[in-house]
Amino acid sequence: MASHSTFAPPKLADYILTERLGSGTYATVYKAYSKGDSREAVAVKVVSKKTLNKTSMENLLTEIEILKTVRHPHIVQLKDFQWDSENIYLILEWCSGGDLSRFIRSRRLLPERVAQRFLQQIACALQYLHGRNISHLDLKPQNILLSGSVLKLSDFGFAAYMSPWDEQSALRGSPLYMAPEMVCRRQYDSRVDLWSVGVILYEALFGRAPFASRSYAELEEKIRSDRPIELPPGARVSADCRDLLLRLLERNPETRITFTQFFSHGFVDLEHMAGPDSLGKAKELVLRAVEKDQGGERAAALSLYCSALEHFVPAVHCEGGACTLCLSVCLFGCLPLSLSVFLSMSLSQSVCLSLSLALSALVASDNREHFEEARTARDVLRGRAPYGERPLALSSSHPGATALEPALCARFNEREFNLEDCYCGLEIQGMVKDAFLPFCLVLFC
Repeated sequence: MASHSTFAPPKLADYILTERLGSGTYATVYKAYSKGDSREAVAVKVVSKKTLNKTSMENLLTEIEILKTVRHPHIVQLKDFQWDSENIYLILEWCSGGDLSRFIRSRRLLPERVAQRFLQQIACALQYLHGRNISHLDLKPQNILLSGSVLKLSDFGFAAYMSPWDEQSALRGSPLYMAPEMVCRRQYDSRVDLWSVGVILYEALFGRAPFASRSYAELEEKIRSDRPIELPPGARVSADCRDLLLRLLERNPETRITFTQFFSHGFVDLEHMAGPDSLGKAKELVLRAVEKDQGGERAAALSLYCSALEHFVPAVHCEGGACTLCLSVCLFGCLPLSLSVFLSMSLSQSVCLSLSLALSALVASDNREHFEEARTARDVLRGRAPYGERPLALSSSHPGATALEPALCARFNEREFNLEDCYCGLEIQGMVKDAFLPFCLVLFC
């Protein structure tokens, strides 16, 4: 089926192996292309049989078994596996963006909102695995691949089937990301994956792992220490983020955050994770908001508009989200747009977040009189955003801050938005300001 040369990539009947992407103790990974008409790009993990002992062979067979059965958008897909007299070949989904470690190094550290978006994808994959009693046991940035803005867990070489009450003692994974109970060679369970997630999140936010060391001896000493984990001096993260980090990096597994608590944590916020149903959830909320607005229940309408945006913003990050959003809005009947108009539009997250600010500000005390006099929320918005208003930044003292979710406050502050530009966009497109303003703000940026 295949032949192998010391100096050239192996030859497979259905694939052309090209550049070597990396190598480890047991395997070398190559980029390859299928020989068919599709010329599909794949990654081929080549495992030399002569390097395998009994344990590593069992690990490889478990990896193949797990990858054959799992199908999830945030887990690398095993397309096929083959073998010959010398090697075993795992044909894997190709991820063009490299690994998360390289991504973090290229940016030194990640903004909290980016780290949160990545964390949500990791949590989504772990939730899927946890429901099938699968533990990865080697979570680290090098084993998390990027395909566009989508993260995918990879390298299940140490993965194992572990029910919540199962315990093991075998040393697995990479020391820098190992939980203390594993490093200390005590009995451990699936919660070691949660510790690893905490280390990954810490590294993404601060550019280094909490136990970064010059030697393994120094690393082991730090991990074995009883001192609680502390964030770097001057660390600027939200309260939710800080809480999650410290609960993940709890040395005692008995008091560490549980999987159930992790999946429901406010910072993970899986409810608002970008996904194929984000747009549907937003549309449902907007329908309810329009109904409330037309019925004179303005406070309820404004709350629903804001809730809708918490789903619209993630929808922007889904593949094809912008075009889908524009098309859905047009079909939705909220805006009288032609096909040629919406195809020429761009979609901006800052516009969505600015709308959240404007909507939230409406229920603040200093706007109450204006709010009560207005016929609908749209009238209030037009009054709040006159021509020439300059970009705003939201602070805790801003009248909209109390009504706005803290996560949206943080996201809004990372960008500036000029409502004058938005209104100019409306006029250029021949629209009137009486149009359904929330969607106008989203679409014309």
